[in-house]
Amino acid sequence: MIDWLHHLLIIPILLPLAVGAALIPVDERNRMLKGLFGFGSTLIVFVVAMILMRIAANAGNLPETGIYQLGNWPAPFGIVLVLDRLSAMMLCLTAGLALAAQVYSMARWHTAGHHFHSLFQLLIAGLNGAFLTGDIFNLFVFFEMMLAASYGLLLHGSGPMRVKAGLHYIAINLAASSLFLIGVSLIYGVTGTLNMADLATKLATLAPQNRQLVETGAAILGIAFLVKAGMWPLSFWLPPAYAAATPPVAAVFAVLTKVGIYVIVRLHFLVFGATAGASAGFGQEWLVAGGMLTIAFGAIGVLASQAMGRLAGYSVLVSSGTLLAAIGLGHAGMLAGALFYLVSSTLTISAFFLLIELVERGRDAGADVLAVTMEAYGDFDEDEEEEEVGVAIPGTMAVLGLCFCLCAVLLSGLPPLSGFVAKFAILRGLFDMPGTDLTTAMSAADWTYVMLLILSGLAAMIAMNRIGIRTFWASIEGTVPRVFVIEITPVLVLLAACIFLSLQAGPAMRYMQATADDLLNPLFQSERVLSAPRAGGQ
Repeated sequence: MIDWLHHLLIIPILLPLAVGAALIPVDERNRMLKGLFGFGSTLIVFVVAMILMRIAANAGNLPETGIYQLGNWPAPFGIVLVLDRLSAMMLCLTAGLALAAQVYSMARWHTAGHHFHSLFQLLIAGLNGAFLTGDIFNLFVFFEMMLAASYGLLLHGSGPMRVKAGLHYIAINLAASSLFLIGVSLIYGVTGTLNMADLATKLATLAPQNRQLVETGAAILGIAFLVKAGMWPLSFWLPPAYAAATPPVAAVFAVLTKVGIYVIVRLHFLVFGATAGASAGFGQEWLVAGGMLTIAFGAIGVLASQAMGRLAGYSVLVSSGTLLAAIGLGHAGMLAGALFYLVSSTLTISAFFLLIELVERGRDAGADVLAVTMEAYGDFDEDEEEEEVGVAIPGTMAVLGLCFCLCAVLLSGLPPLSGFVAKFAILRGLFDMPGTDLTTAMSAADWTYVMLLILSGLAAMIAMNRIGIRTFWASIEGTVPRVFVIEITPVLVLLAACIFLSLQAGPAMRYMQATADDLLNPLFQSERVLSAPRAGGQ
């Protein structure tokens, strides 16, 4: 890799960190200026992430590509940043969501509190650091940076609902952070290393008594990540917290649960992969069971939700459960489809969080309660004759309705959009067992997963249809919301990204398959990190 390109690897962390710190002393009356600086920073990070993704995609098997040694100390003694296809993809996804959320926030939400743009930049720096770091301790550091910023962002805008949900969120995540530290301490105490690549090579040769301690530490660590990923029953805090957050914050929070998923994928395949000896596949059964229960819980929540914010929150749980169970089932063919689903579902849910406020802006506060009452006791005016043959649909409602329909199709996994492509790819990977009898090759867990995947899509379709009919077809109020261009544009861009992903499903799936192949070859990843030369050829 050319030298200056090599240094691009540190930009996604350093730039938002520096901009976030620089914006703190700027007077809050200059919010638009702060917003423009924040947007400029995120735009540069997005461009850098795209370049890094291209480098990662074309890297081939060059062992030293994408290893950045801070202080020029080689692994495992120094801190290393590791770029591969998975981390590059997550950087792009995060920067894309952040751009959309920041543009949306500049309509009005960034004026609802102090230091919004600084917190936003620190959140991006923490997320990017978590995706790039090659060791568990710095993963903890970047996790804390990300969480500290998310506490402030969740409380942004104040109000009793946000404060209540925010306090639950802070308490749960502080407990998870404590577990994280305990798990890290146990692993370091036994192995003497926290570098993931080094840990992967040492795990296979551990004595049985030490292996139990490492697995205990990994289990504690796993609980911390599963809290972040939203696995049932550790996810009770998530729907109310995400529903209470302001729309731009909720939109970028859609990727926070994927950080937990990302770390589980990384550790599951690299540290506890095929080369881990007796620890290979550690915790796999728990991922399967927890993932499936999360899908079921999320689908029930989606059906029971009367408010769109909570429906979106439970959709996050369905997405997390689908990914966790797919990882746990361990079929190599499913992994590429699961990664495609990760991108598609995150973009969709983020767009939906932004759309909710625009749709609800034209509704009365008690509309949902009234609608539920009418469902329970009947509409007493239903016998009255409707004199109007047709009703003109205002342009704003038409655009919002179209966006809502796209969200419904994507969340349900209906053809032809990326939600369907992702679920089809997962199921194809599950059923694609050449030369074997499916009735005996597939386990009961496999069939249960297939059933849950289909039923969760059905639940999303029913729930979205019900809310869509109430809002757009049989609206009680009939008022047209006032929507700014910079509010609807991010929603359209995120949904356009899903459509683009559908149209480019072939190249996207090839990238996902290459990413999955990298993950399933942990030995290559370990050698790549540990054998990377120092700068200057030392």
